[in-house]
Amino acid sequence: MDASAHLRQHWHAGLLDAIMLSLIIVWGVLRQPASAHPQGWMLVFALVWLGLVYGTLDGLFLTVMPVLAVQQMLEARGRGDDGAARCARMGASMGASLVVTAAYYWGFVEFRGAPIVLPLICNAMITSGYLVTGNAITPLVAHIAMHMAAVLHGMETTVQLPPHSP
Repeated sequence: MDASAHLRQHWHAGLLDAIMLSLIIVWGVLRQPASAHPQGWMLVFALVWLGLVYGTLDGLFLTVMPVLAVQQMLEARGRGDDGAARCARMGASMGASLVVTAAYYWGFVEFRGAPIVLPLICNAMITSGYLVTGNAITPLVAHIAMHMAAVLHGMETTVQLPPHSP
C-alpha cells in the first residue's frame, strides 16, 4: 500500500483517535513544571523543527515503521486473517514499536532505568491507536501535538524534548 492510500484508509477514525490521544498526551505535558519558551521567530522555528519535523519523525520511526515492518513481514509469510492471527500481528507490532522506542530512549542518559517507563507507556498508547484505526494519521498527529505542547509549555522542563542535563 502506498503512503497516500495508507493515510486515506479509515482516515476519519485515525483523525478522531489522534485528537483524543493528543488531548490526553498534551494534558500529561501540561502537568509537568513549566519553563520559558522561545519568543518571536525562535518560537516559530521551535514549533516547526521540534514540533512538526521532530514530532513527525518520532511518529514515523517509533510507531509507523515498526508496525508496518512487522505487519508486512507476517503478511508475506502468509499468516491467516482470523482473529488469532490478527491478535498475533497486533501483539508483534506493538512489541516491535516498544523495542524501537526503548532502544531510542535508552540512548538518552535521563531515560536509563525507571524513567524509560513514561515514553514506553506513551508510545504504547499511540501505537494502540494506530493499530486500532489502521491509519498513520493517529501516531503522526499525536506525536506532533505532544512535541508542540512541550515547546509551548517549556523546553527546559518537559521530558518530551530530550536531551536534558541530568
